[in-house]
Amino acid sequence: MLTAFTQFSVSGVAPEALQKTWKFFADGGFFMLLIVFCSVLALMVIVYKLITLTKASVVPGRLAGDIELIETHYENDRLERLRAEFREGDSSLARLCDVAMRNEDLPIGEAKEAVQASAREEVVRMNAGLPILDVVITVAPLLGLLGTASGLVLIFGNTEDLTSGANNAKIGAGIARALGTTIAGMVVAVPSVVAHSYFTRKIETMAARLEVLLGGVISARDLPAGRDGKMDSRQTLSQFPDSGR
Repeated sequence: MLTAFTQFSVSGVAPEALQKTWKFFADGGFFMLLIVFCSVLALMVIVYKLITLTKASVVPGRLAGDIELIETHYENDRLERLRAEFREGDSSLARLCDVAMRNEDLPIGEAKEAVQASAREEVVRMNAGLPILDVVITVAPLLGLLGTASGLVLIFGNTEDLTSGANNAKIGAGIARALGTTIAGMVVAVPSVVAHSYFTRKIETMAARLEVLLGGVISARDLPAGRDGKMDSRQTLSQFPDSGR
C-alpha cells in the first residue's frame, strides 16, 4: 500500500489533488475560515462526548447490579460496603445515590429536593458540549450561504459586460467557486446534526436508567423500618430533570 501511494504521489496526482483541495478552501475566503473553525469545534465536541459520555462514567454496570440487589444488601448487613461505593464512585449514579443516602434522615420534601438538585446538575454535566453543536448546526450553513452571496456580489460587481462569452465563462467559474462555501457549510452541519441526535438520545436513555436505579435506592431505604416523614416505596424521581438540550 505504501509503495502504491508513493507511486501515486510521484506521478503527480496526489500533489494535484492537494493543490485543488487547497484552492477550494482558499477560494472560500474569510467565510471558509469560519466554517473550518466550526468544523474543528464540532470535531472537538464529538470526541469529548465519545470519551466522557460512556456507560462507565454514568451508569457503571457493576454498581447498577448492586443497586438492583440492594434489598439483599439490607438483609445481609452489607449496606456499608454499598455506601462506600457511592462515596468513592466517580460516576453520575454513584454521586446521586450518595446524595440520597446522606439525606436519608431528612424529611421527605427536603431529601427529595436535594436529590433532584443533584440530578439536575448531573443532567447539565451530561449535556455539556451539546450547545456548541447546536450553534455549529445553525451557523455553518448560514456562513456557507453568506460566503456564496458575497462571492456572487464580487463576481457580478466586477463584470462590466455580461454579454460577452469570455465574461460568461468567468462568471460560471466564479459562481462555482462561490458555491464552495455552501457545500462546506453543509458538510460541517450534517455530521453535527447526526452526532447531536445520537448524543441526545443516549443522554435520554441514561437519564431514564438513572431514574429507575435511584428510585430503587430511595425505596429500599425504608426497608428496615417504616420511618414516618421519610421517603417510602411510593416516592421515586418522577420529576427527574429533562435530559434534552
